[in-house]
Order: sequence, then C-alpha cells, then structure tokens
Amino acid sequence: MKISKLNLVKGIPELSFVNNKIYDACIHGKQTKVSFKIKNVVSTFRPLKLLHHDLFGPTHTASLRGKRYALVVVDDYLRFSWTLFLAHKNYACEAFIIFSNKIQNEKHVYCEHQIR
Repeated sequence: MKISKLNLVKGIPELSFVNNKIYDACIHGKQTKVSFKIKNVVSTFRPLKLLHHDLFGPTHTASLRGKRYALVVVDDYLRFSWTLFLAHKNYACEAFIIFSNKIQNEKHVYCEHQIR
C-alpha cells in the first residue's frame, strides 16, 4: 500500500481500501448460536416418545476402554439422559438400535415405529 501511495513503482494502479467493510465469511465465522429458551411445558405425554441426540468426537481423552466418540440421548419427557461411548462414529446407528431395544424393555414402553 505504501508503494502505490508514495509512487515508488511506475504503473501500479491506485487502489482504495475500505477498512470498515465486513465480509460474509467473517460474519459466518464469528456467529454464535443463541441459547434455546427453557421449556416449562413437557411436549410429550409418555417416556421415549421424543428423544434428542448429540453425537460428538473424537475427544482428546479416550474412555477407559479407548473409545473417543460419544452419543448422548435425552428423553424429552423424563429429562433423563444416557451416554453411549463409541469406538468410531460409524457405530452410532447400531449402538442406538441396541440402546433403544434395551431401554424399551427396561421401561416397558414400546415405540409405534420399531427401528431396524
């Protein structure tokens, strides 16, 4: 920029720079999510009707059995959560099916739609 302002090199076109311009990539990179509002009303009428999932990893620290991924399942009705540790994220679907069958048997609650 000093080269063009001081005319140190012939033939360089003058460029104008806008320092206060905000670029789209910068906006998206700096965005943060707003926290969800706390629900005071339960939207389901029985356990295991609505489940929320979060699959994350790899973590820096492995579990006792060397697993670096985790699947967190939260029941919307009970607000109870389970954490399933996984060796790889590709095992999430299989782990959830096994978990779903196990928890339905334990709670004696069966889903209308079985996962296969």
